Amino acid sequence: MQEMTDNALRALPYLFEAWAHPHQLPPPGDWRSWVILGGRGAGKTRAGAEWIRDQVEGATPLVAGRAQRLALIGETYDQVRDVMIQGDSGILACSPPDRRPQWKAGERKLIWANGAMAQAFSAHDPEALRGPQFDTAWVDEMAKWRRAREAWDMLQFSLRLGEDPRVCITTTPRNVAVLRDLLAASSTVQSHAATEANRANLASSFLTEVRARYAGSRLGRQELDGVLLSEVEGAIWRAAQLAELQILAPPALDRVVVAVDPAVSAGKASDACGIIVTGAVVQGPLQNWQAYMLADRTVQGQGPLSWAKAVVAAYQEFSADRVVAEVNQGGALVENLLRQVDPLVPFRAVHATRGKVVRAEPVAALYEQRRVHHMPGLAELEEQMCQMTPQGFQGQGSPDRVDALVWSIHELILGPGAQIRLPRARMV
Repeated sequence: MQEMTDNALRALPYLFEAWAHPHQLPPPGDWRSWVILGGRGAGKTRAGAEWIRDQVEGATPLVAGRAQRLALIGETYDQVRDVMIQGDSGILACSPPDRRPQWKAGERKLIWANGAMAQAFSAHDPEALRGPQFDTAWVDEMAKWRRAREAWDMLQFSLRLGEDPRVCITTTPRNVAVLRDLLAASSTVQSHAATEANRANLASSFLTEVRARYAGSRLGRQELDGVLLSEVEGAIWRAAQLAELQILAPPALDRVVVAVDPAVSAGKASDACGIIVTGAVVQGPLQNWQAYMLADRTVQGQGPLSWAKAVVAAYQEFSADRVVAEVNQGGALVENLLRQVDPLVPFRAVHATRGKVVRAEPVAALYEQRRVHHMPGLAELEEQMCQMTPQGFQGQGSPDRVDALVWSIHELILGPGAQIRLPRARMV
């Protein structure tokens, strides 16, 4: 830097490609839509604002760039103004003084000296996009728009100027149909980053707090890791419901079991061996019994002896009372494998005589009664749960974790509860 001229030093802060994270730079190639999925604070807004600069600016302040007519779309007009335009990472803050556009609030327009113009739109009013035409657009937080499908469709009809109309979408992922369809399109490219990727520009206390509260949770995977979670319509379990049932520590437990849904093959493409550790408090009347999901020790791609060792390790770690395993496919092999690792491990074989959904529904009823609780760190289990519907599992592969969970609840709550018989009423 000592060898740079004064002009070069003044320009350096505005040369975004010198400072950007990889996920903040547009991918090469021929694409129409660039989706930036990221956790909170991952730098999505900065990436969108800098991309707009790159499209608008020419070699000098008065030279036209690639884009001349732009649309800026947020959930509301206020969010377009306060975040995308005037925010700390918005267009005005990112622009060098000699190229900074003028914000005309009454017209809801940004005007550059080279003639480029960007117009602000609210996703609540998709019809406002009917009529105008653009060569470039920046769409922010589309996954939370209430009228996302309508607004996105109207934008597609408006992107008709120039030789190569393009749009940048910056959003924290949520499992909505319009985002799923966009990501599946052949003309879409995507970048991804977790909150941690931008830690140098975030308060350390913020990262410490959100890690402590949400790391390992389903909400954390979405809001911090920027992962698009799967929750299908009509699922037996819902993400919001599971979030409400999370606790930081269980009470003193009366029983602990390790439930296993064995994998019958090995290799990267094989099903996982679901291993779930569950505890229960079984004091007082049956309706007061409570279950606690303690840990997910599921393994995938490993041979039978390897997952047997993982099961026994979980049994020992949590001082469990018993290992419960489905033996429909493995038969006596499952118990034999476990006893090779620990000859004295208490074992109970269970056989599936009904379908997965039929077995899962009474377990889901306990969740509705708030009688099952989750410890942090069960995000992958919870994602499978939110893909179970009355018609079956809607995710990829087999719901190994959910199967193990269901067997654990049957062992601790539903099975013993079925043995309790109420006294027969006397005939009068």
